[in-house]
This record gives sequence, C-alpha cells and structure tokens, in this order.
Amino acid sequence: MRPALTRRTRTALAANAALLLTSAAFALPLIWLVLASVDAEADMRVRVPSSLTTDNFDAVLTDEITFTPMLNSLLLCGSATLLTVVCAALAAYPLSRYRSRFNRPYLLTILFTTCLPITAIMVPVYGLFVQVDLIDTMYGTSLFLATSQLPFSIWLMKNFMDGVPTVLEEAAWTDGASNFQTLTRVVLPLMGPGLTVVTIYTFIQLWGNFFVPFMLLLTPDQLPASVSIFTFFGNYGSVVYGQLAAFSILYSAPVLVLYVLISRRLGGGFALGGAVKG
Repeated sequence: MRPALTRRTRTALAANAALLLTSAAFALPLIWLVLASVDAEADMRVRVPSSLTTDNFDAVLTDEITFTPMLNSLLLCGSATLLTVVCAALAAYPLSRYRSRFNRPYLLTILFTTCLPITAIMVPVYGLFVQVDLIDTMYGTSLFLATSQLPFSIWLMKNFMDGVPTVLEEAAWTDGASNFQTLTRVVLPLMGPGLTVVTIYTFIQLWGNFFVPFMLLLTPDQLPASVSIFTFFGNYGSVVYGQLAAFSILYSAPVLVLYVLISRRLGGGFALGGAVKG
C-alpha cells in the first residue's frame, strides 16, 4: 500500500495546483495572441495554425491603422510621463525632507485621490475643457493624463526619496549648493532605480489609458492606438481576430522594449554603498 500523503504535502500540492491554474489564466490569452497573429483563419480558440502567415501584420501596418495612432500614443504618453515625473519629483522632495503636521494628512489625501475612478470626473472635466478651449487638443489631453497619474507618482517618488541619506544633501549645502541643485545633482541621481520605476509605471498606465483620450480627442487623426484599436475593429460587425492580435502585439511592443532597455537599472538598488562612510 502507498503511504498516505502528509498534510504538509497535500497543502503544497494544492498550492502548486492553484499557482498553475493562475499561471494558465494569464498565459492562455498571451498564447492566443501570438498564435492568432500568424493564423489566417484565427478565431477565439487557442490553436496552432495549420500554416503560418504574415498577412495579418501586412494588413495592419499602414499609416491609418498603426503608424499614425502609435505616433500619437508616443507623443501623448511620452509628454505626459515627462510632466508627471518632473512634477512628482518637485512635490515629493519637500514632503520627504521637511517635517510638518500637515504632511501626513496631505499624503493621505493624495492616496485617497488615487482611489477615485477616472470615469467619475470625466463629465465635469469634459465641460471644463470645452469652456477653456482645450477639447480635441493633444497638449490639453496630455496635461490631464499627467494630472490623473500625478497623485500615485508623488506617493511612490516620496517613498524612494526617503531612502537617500540627508547627510549627502547637507554636504552639498556646505559646498554652496541650492535646494534645487541638491535635488537634481545629488538626490535624483542616487535614486535612479526608483526614478526608473516611477517612469515605467507612469508610462505603462498612460499607454493603456483608453477612456481619457476617447472622451477628450475628437479628430480621428489625433487618436492614440488605445482608441484606434476600438474604433477600427469595433465598427464593422465582425472582428478579424488575426488582425486584432497582430495590432495588439505591435501596440504592446513599445512598453516591452522600454522595459527591456532599462530593466538592468531596476535590480541595481540605490548606489549608496559606502557613500556616507569616511
């Protein structure tokens, strides 16, 4: 007779099975995306194509479908990310370095604003944009995207900034550096991995944002890829799944390339070893 499984073994097997099911839930859509992009007869089923083809990519690699919306997305999300990171650094520095009884209530208020759904404020925002003549403008949409992402970016930036020793700033002040010079030449270079995390997180969140540009941009030539994928593949009754999968892979490529290029900096930690010794 086989020995009965111990309670610890059964628990481990159950945990492993749960992890496998969770992994499969995430992996199957990605597998379908890759297989459907090279399948001329793709549908909702996950299957190996009988013959590989690049027709789906050839069909979507046009100015109207891919290149113009992707360029709009890069301009929109890139400018919004830059504005968010700069403003978050300037806002997080005094919160990290100066103690006040208002710091904690202010940070909790910032954290609370991250819980508000963006759909709850889009109607008044739309009315405001119409009144100030910012509707259907790239810079106005970019400004609102940066504003919507700013609260959590400030919170995240402040936590990373707390890890930089103040002793290094005091040494810079002794040499005559101003607060702004200390921030840009001492604090930010030392928290490079943290700054990278904030930048990546902000860009990814903005890159996948559909509702804001859908509401604030009206001209088809200005729509980003997150909106054009909806308008193109949702207005013709039947969806061509192969082309949809091919476009989705192209749409995900910039985020993946960005992560690969700077992933080495994410695991480096703060380069502070021995910085305060001697």
